Amino acid sequence: IEELRETTNGECLSCWGTAECNSNIVGLITSRVCLQLEDLKCFEIVDHQFRPYGITLKNAIALQPSNPAYPAPSGTKIIMAGPKNGWIEAKFSHPISALYCYITSSHPTIVSAYDQQNTILVTASTGGSNLATSDSKIPPNIPMKIEAANIYRVHFYAYDGQLTIADLCFEFEDRRIYW
Repeated sequence: IEELRETTNGECLSCWGTAECNSNIVGLITSRVCLQLEDLKCFEIVDHQFRPYGITLKNAIALQPSNPAYPAPSGTKIIMAGPKNGWIEAKFSHPISALYCYITSSHPTIVSAYDQQNTILVTASTGGSNLATSDSKIPPNIPMKIEAANIYRVHFYAYDGQLTIADLCFEFEDRRIYW
């Protein structure tokens, strides 16, 4: 697979690849989106700010943590569950195939992915609390990765505990375009 540098109208699309298949050209789009939190204001409610990138959030607040129990793994900002404790929800405008982030929480956190019909596809867990200031064997900012086809919604649930998410990235499902 070689990289496609231009489309027929001259736009540069460095995230596309090409391959020949039965004398047709196939364009393969693989899109990874990582949320840039640094431009958000502290205590800003995060819901529609990333809609142009295909994601909306519920019950999420941008925060520059002052509590050492919830360190930011990179940058200075994280997403905290709020105004209600213990849960954050992400909805996607198009299906994704993978979600990656770092989680710190005062209770075990369950991450569940759902399809468009609200059927559960996959779940993952942090296995316990992982505050930086606790005696937990699980480190803060534990990496979380979920993968499944046709994910439209992801729910993070920490049993009414405090929950933070950092470095949230996701991948849209591959799309093939034939010329």
